[in-house]
Parts: sequence; structure tokens; C-alpha cells
Amino acid sequence: MARWIERQRNIIDFTLSSLLRRKGKNIALVCTYTLVMFMLASVVFFVHSIKKEASIILKDAPEMIIQKMAAGRHERIPLDYMDKIKGIRGIQSVKSRLWGYYYDPIVGANYTLMVPGNSEVGAGKIVIGQGISRARLAFEGDVLEFRSNEGKILELEVKGLFSSKSELASADLVLVSEDDFRKLFGGSKTLATDLTLQVRNPQELSTIAVKVAEQLPDTRVILRDEILRTYEAIFNWRGGIMIVILLGALLAFIIFAWDKASGLSLEERKEIGILKAIGWETSDVILMKFWEGILVSLSSFLLGILLAYLHVFLASAALFEPVLKGWAVLYPQFRATPFLDASQLAILFFLTVVPYTIATLIPSWRAATVDPDSVMR
Repeated sequence: MARWIERQRNIIDFTLSSLLRRKGKNIALVCTYTLVMFMLASVVFFVHSIKKEASIILKDAPEMIIQKMAAGRHERIPLDYMDKIKGIRGIQSVKSRLWGYYYDPIVGANYTLMVPGNSEVGAGKIVIGQGISRARLAFEGDVLEFRSNEGKILELEVKGLFSSKSELASADLVLVSEDDFRKLFGGSKTLATDLTLQVRNPQELSTIAVKVAEQLPDTRVILRDEILRTYEAIFNWRGGIMIVILLGALLAFIIFAWDKASGLSLEERKEIGILKAIGWETSDVILMKFWEGILVSLSSFLLGILLAYLHVFLASAALFEPVLKGWAVLYPQFRATPFLDASQLAILFFLTVVPYTIATLIPSWRAATVDPDSVMR
């Protein structure tokens, strides 16, 4: 046992000295390897984190939304539709919502105006998001002017601001009272923007959606799961675009790493021949090259993961921000919440560390099985 331990120690010591003798090439490889790992991990981490954020935000969204359609366009829905929907078995509650988009020519952006369902803002008062506050330099106690659909100016006082922690969902949001909303957008008090449904059994959502569509053929039913899948598809698409952009660099690295790992230099072949001549077994040579591949690839992997973590969760993915987050006039400022799981790290590990390590073993095995004299000659 002691002899075996001493043998393994000698192999590791020789591996480290071998890496140091070619430190220039190995440092260049580690830097390139780390850069590629950093870019891939940044995309994977951010896309997964933003999808997780979206699922958390949508967790409290209505299970089902009913919108009235006319010629394929969304229009306001009569409140008497609520009575028709309440007759469907399995529905626990039906509520109406008032919301709409308001274009601000000063900022050149759309605000989302909404009447809160669980709290009263108060007539002449509004609560605004951080994005609007930055764009209009408006804070608590200030007054913002809005133009109604009749051309009249409506002055509303800022009652408060949303927390910066909710900026991902509230950057362009304005909460107003029902009276102020109807002054801005007009319309009858018998109309709402849409209806939301709460069901008793979530397993029956699809069945109830079909019944609503049959009873109200001029409406569109939107399920919460459909909204979540749409967001996931959007962020997967953006992540895919980023991967395609990085594909050239990734292919260049693969060629470089494969050439480095699979093509032994004359010096390395001579080194293997000398080791075989002094009594090293073929398994010892392969184990030495295995440790070389592991040290290079694993150190690059860990360093790339660490840099990607800092880039995404501390620097808000500053390098990839426009592509991954999208663009807007009222751009939300937020830090992605760290959401890491073993599957992400496992995928990155098996896509990078394992192939490179295997690529180092094949040529080493070929060189180690050749007669030492012919290798040195």
C-alpha cells in the first residue's frame, strides 16, 4: 500500500513539473478555456435566473384571464359577462380588471396604468415605478400631468414609489384610482379591460377554459401556464441567439483545445519514451496525462464558473445585457437573483471538462504503447 501511495505521489509530482515546464502554452490554454467557459456559463446562468424570476412573479398572477376580441383585437369586456361565467361549475370567483397603456410623449415610452384590486390609491393620487421616477425625475409629493382621451390635462400627485426590488415587474407601472382611470381612458362604467377567474380545482383549468370559450365565443381565454411558457420561449430564444453569436469563438476553442490535447509535441513524445525506458508502466503514463487534462480543464472550468457568477449576479450581466434582457426606454435596473442547480453545472461540466480530458488520453495511450527506443529516435 505504501509503495502504491509513493508511486501515485511520484506521478502527481511529475505531472505538476511537466505542466510547469510548458507553462506558457498551458497558461494560454487555461485563459482561452476560461474565457469560453465564462461566456457559456454567463448565458446559461442568466437565462435560467430570469426564467426563475418570471415564474416567481407569475405565481400570483390570475389562473385564467378572459379577454373580449373583435376582429382579432382586444377590446373592453362587458361586466355582464361575469354573470354568464359564474354559472359554469368549478369557478370559485370572477373579478374584473381595469388597465391600459398610456403613451408619454415627454419620455417617449408607454406606461402601464392599472387600478389596484386590493387597495385604494385615492382620487388624484398615483403610485409609480422606479423607471418612471428616473425618467420623469418624479418622487413622492410631486405632480405628474396626464392627457385624457378628451384632450384635458389631469394632474395626479405621486403618493409613493414601488420598491426597487420589484422593478423587473413595476418599472413602467402606474397605479391609479378607478375614477381617474376612467377620466383618462373614457368608456362606460359597465365595461372592464378583462376578467380574471379563480377555479376550485387547478386540474380542471383546461376543461373550464373550453366551457368559457363555448359560452362566450367572442372571447379569448389565457391560462397562467401559457403566459409562463411564452416567457420561457422568449428567454430561451434570446439565450439561443447569444449562443449562436458565441458559436464562432466556441468552434475556434474546440479546434484549439483538440489540437492541443490530441497532438503530442516531439518533446512530449520524447518525455513519454524516457518515462517508459526508466520503468514506467503504460497505465502510469496514461494516469499522468489524465491528471494533466484534469488540472487544466477543471481549473479553467471552476474559474470560468466563478467569473460568470460574478458577472451575472453582481454585475447584472453587463456584457450581454442588451441581448438577454431586451431593450426599452424605461429600462428596469435589477440584479438577477442567484438560481443555480446541479443540472446546469453538470451540463457545462460534461460539455467541456470531460471531452478535453478524454482527448488527452487517446494520443498518450498511443505514444505509451510504442517501443521507447523508437519514440526517442
